Order: sequence, then structure tokens, then C-alpha cells
Amino acid sequence: MAFGGVLSIRYFCRMDYFKRLLDLLKTEREEDRQLYLKLTQTTSVNQRRANGLTWYPIAIRDQEMSRGDYLTVEVERTTHHDVIHQLRFGMPAVLFSNHDAASNKVEGTITFVNGNRLKITLRTDELPDWASDGKLGIDLLFDENSYDEMQNACKLAASLSEKPAEGRLIQILTGNKAPSFENSAPVMVPSLNSSQQAAVNKILQANDLAIVHGPPGTGKTTTLVQAIKAMIKKDNQQILLVAPSNTAVDLLSEKLSDEGLNILRVGNPARVSERLLSLTLDYKMAEHSHMKEIKRMKKQASAFMDMAHKYKRHFGKAERDQRKALFAEARNIMKEVDNSEQYIIKDLVAKAQVITATLVGANHYTVRNLKFNTVVIDEAGQALEPACWIPILKAQKVVLAGDHCQLPPTVKSAEAAQNGLATTLLEKCVALHPESVVLLEEQYRMHEMIMGYSSSTFYDDRLIAHASVARHVLFNNDNPLVFVDTAGCGFDEKTEQTSTYNPEEAAFLFRHLTQLVSSLDSHYKPENFPSIAIISPYKQQIDTLKQQFLSSPALQAYGHKIAINTIDSFQGQERDIVYISMTRSNPDNRIGFLSDIRRMNVAMTRARKKLVVIGDSATLSQFDFYNNFISWAQDRNAYQSAWEFV
Repeated sequence: MAFGGVLSIRYFCRMDYFKRLLDLLKTEREEDRQLYLKLTQTTSVNQRRANGLTWYPIAIRDQEMSRGDYLTVEVERTTHHDVIHQLRFGMPAVLFSNHDAASNKVEGTITFVNGNRLKITLRTDELPDWASDGKLGIDLLFDENSYDEMQNACKLAASLSEKPAEGRLIQILTGNKAPSFENSAPVMVPSLNSSQQAAVNKILQANDLAIVHGPPGTGKTTTLVQAIKAMIKKDNQQILLVAPSNTAVDLLSEKLSDEGLNILRVGNPARVSERLLSLTLDYKMAEHSHMKEIKRMKKQASAFMDMAHKYKRHFGKAERDQRKALFAEARNIMKEVDNSEQYIIKDLVAKAQVITATLVGANHYTVRNLKFNTVVIDEAGQALEPACWIPILKAQKVVLAGDHCQLPPTVKSAEAAQNGLATTLLEKCVALHPESVVLLEEQYRMHEMIMGYSSSTFYDDRLIAHASVARHVLFNNDNPLVFVDTAGCGFDEKTEQTSTYNPEEAAFLFRHLTQLVSSLDSHYKPENFPSIAIISPYKQQIDTLKQQFLSSPALQAYGHKIAINTIDSFQGQERDIVYISMTRSNPDNRIGFLSDIRRMNVAMTRARKKLVVIGDSATLSQFDFYNNFISWAQDRNAYQSAWEFV
């Protein structure tokens, strides 16, 4: 199912393509900045911490000189360890003192995050006096850098698009030229199914563009790993692999490393595991044979800096000259360190078979000026187009992998989204260049009945369930799909601020789940009890469900098997049993958030063995997607009325 027709996209291509993209990016940047200012300027440090923008209080654990005479400080948050935060590698941040946060602050960039510790490289060569007074914190700053990188990439793409050699790939991706393919003999990978094989060969034969369309559970990651191995074997080429999120980059980095490839992970992994850290630049540098000498030189430079800092106030010309000489000596040593580190970095980068990074991380200083024969963009269905141009400009050929029928990228400006920023490069290229697309058709997650409605609605009914999952159920004669209709039960939705919730529907869901769990007890032991997800599009409904779960004593014994969260947080995940709380129930037939059927495609394809959808047909059926789903369930004896349980 295509979102946006070929004609409209071709019309868009004939316009000043990158000017329009830059205008949309400018609108998004301003909206994002205003939201950030709203969150920070009028809030206390405790509120900023609760919003995930601040670590406070922190303690300084270590410091060292780093590139460009800057000081890198390692800090640890000393309380509130369980607060989820947004501080990530490469983001701008500020070290501040809460004694006088307006003036006592130094800006820098986060260079490492690991659990409750992070490193920040400050734009100074020594810590200010107030840093020893305690009451310190780290505030996240608005991320101008990511927007600058996207803006610069779009401007460069616009200028290169007119040049015959450099502009060919750009013209293909914007719809002004057709992709080409070579007639090489197909490669056989025994572990792959026929559509996965076709995708690998499409990638190998493409001269400029190949697209892997991977619906839920179809083995997109497995396919990409084998395609990358095949490309390296064929041409011994170095490949750049990128994705919009650190989590997606981490997954592929680990899978490729497991296949024996030399992976260099640029940036900071989201999951802090020893396996992943061993792939990072920092780890590989630390293990390099030249690092012992670099550590000795850094220690020497720090000693000179410490001696210089002893000259604080009220000293004469001799002391001033001595201080100046000590600083100069420290800087000279750090220049030698910098040169040695550059040598190590070049050595590690040259030896890597695959370099992995986020989209913006593709312009990390270690790879900024590199060119690649092939760039692979995973999760391209969730990637903002301007961010995609950062790695694309390093490529002769690009492989886009993802599913534009699942969640789109997050766009904060409704205006920018409506005018095209929410439309991904993947979505455009699928419509413009169907000859480049291979749809992965065999899925390994869901019972065929759970898969069926998604397949018919989004994938032209082309998906098939692998024999290992096609008929797997929780127990004999269990129905893998149920729509429970709450129409007429009086489970009316409520609204609080901007979010919707439905406490009666939540309470009913737990009664239904309690019955199901009770029926499963005779079929499973505690150690192999099925995993369960309870999901909803509405954050307020998730909060309601979490509260009510605590009041469901019969379910507490299964708490370690039950996860409750938003649909968005479950993209890419799966569970044996999935309950969806649709939440909306009103006399005006308003469904709001539910009208984004791509979100519902994600929701309906998380379950392996049983999917239970709970909602009000009177409200939902006014929308074709849900009306058709309810009819689809009725035709398969999968419809129940909540009255049967009430």
C-alpha cells in the first residue's frame, strides 16, 4: 500500500527539490527549538530532570586533556538513577552550578554515556573555580548540530545534483533518472528464503539503488547481514551502515560482528554491553599498541597543567612567565598526542570492513571526508529525509531498507509534516523506482490469522507465514485472533489535558486477561509461561493500565512476563500474546490518533500466538480501516461482544 502517488511525487521532484526540503527543515527546527525552550526556560532543575533533560546532582570523577586543548570531564549522577533521560553521545550540553546557574556554566559536547556516568568535552582547558563548590549538574542544550548537518547536506546535494558524475545518484533518488542494474550471476545463500535471496541479488546487481521492503517479522536484518557479507566477498569493499536510531545501529553492528566481520561502531551505543563496546572507536583505540605511550604523554601534559594552575592570583612576572611556559609545554605534548591519535584512528578506520553509525553520526570527524562504494540505510521508513542525505553524499550506491507501512519518522511541526517532511525518501523511492524494490514475503513471527489483515491491507496480500509459525497457538483449539467489542457497555473515554484514556476499558482488559492467564495455567509451567504485551496508542491510557495492573492481584505472579507500554515503543518487538486497548469511545465517532493506520499496523503485528483487540465498534467502524477489520474478524469467528464477559 503506497502512501502518496507517483504523480504527486514526480511533481514534487520537478520543483526546486532541495529548496523545499530546506524550507520544511527550517519550519521543523523552529518548532523543535520552541518546544525545547518551553520545556527548559520556565522549569526548575527538578522538572528538567523529570523531563529527561538534566542530570542533577552530579559529581566529577575524572578529567583529562583532549583534542584541541579542550578538557574532557567524567561525571556521575549521584541520585535519581532510575530517571529515564535523553542525554546521548554527540549532543550539546552544559556543565552548570546550581548556586548561580545563569552565569556558572560551561558548554561542551557529550562524548560518552554509560549507565550513570558520562563524559563531556568542555570548551575550556581548565575547570572554573565554581566547579569545586558542589551542586553541579549537566543540562542538555538544543541540538543545533544535527539540524546544521542536515541543512548542510541538503545544500551540498542541491549543488552536486547539476554535475554529471557526482549528481547521478542524487538525480535517481529525486526521480529525474532511472536506476541501472548489471546482469551478474545470482548468488545463493542457503539460509535465506526465495524473497530474501532475491533481495540480496538485487543489492548485488544494483549500480546505484536497491530497496529492501521488510514487513514485520520477515527477516530484514538477516537479509541485510547476508547482503553486506556478499558485497564484501564480491568486491572487498568497505561499507557504511547507518540507521536513524542508536538501537537499530547496535543490532546490526552486533549481528555483523557475530558473522566474523571487522566492525567499527562510530558513536556511543545505546545498549551498554561489553560485546557492543568492544566494537567502538574508544575501545579499539584503548586496545591499540600505541596507546600506552599516548597515556604516558597525556599524564605528563596533565602534570604540567596542574603545575600551571597552582599559579592562581597575585603573582609577578616570573611566575606569570613560568605559568605560560607550563601551559605551552602541556599544549605541545597534546599536539603530539593528537597526531598519534589521528594515526591510530586512520589505522582502525582503514581496517574496518563495515563502519556503523547513526545518520547524523555519519559525519563524525573520523569518517567525515570518506567516500564509500555502498551506503546501507536501515530503518529508512523512520528516517527524516534531510538526515538521509548526510550519508548518501558519501556513496556511489545506496541500499534503503525498511517499511514505509509502519511508523513514520517523528516530526514535531504539524505544518512541516503535512507539507511533506513526514514522507520519507524510502516512500518516495518505492513509488518512483519499483524496479529497485524487493518485498520480503515470508514472515517468521505470527500465526497466519494474525498476519492476514495486515497482509491484505498493506502488502497486497503477498505475505505468507512460514510453516514454523503459520498455525502455532497457545493451546489446541485456541483462537489466535479476537476482537472484543465494547459497544453499548458505557466504557466512555475521558480526556485529561491533551491525552485520552478509558478506565472502564482498562479494567475490562484486565478481567479478560485474568481469565486467559487462568486458562493457560494448565498448559504451561512458570518458566515457559507465554510473554504478554499490553499496548495502546495513548500515553494516558498506558498510565491508567499500569495503575490498574497493580490492583489486579491475580496477575501479580505473572508480572515479569507482562509489559505495558505505547505502540510506538514496541516497534521491532514481539510477544506471544498482545492486547491492544483502542481507548476511543465517544458519540461523535472521533478517533484522533487512531487514524494513523501505520501505527495500527505496528500494533497488530507484534503478537506471535494471540492478538486481542479491545474497542468500541460504534466509534471505530465509522473509519474504513477498522470497519473492514471488524468484518474480517467476524468472517473468521474472531468477534466477541464484551457483554459475554460482563
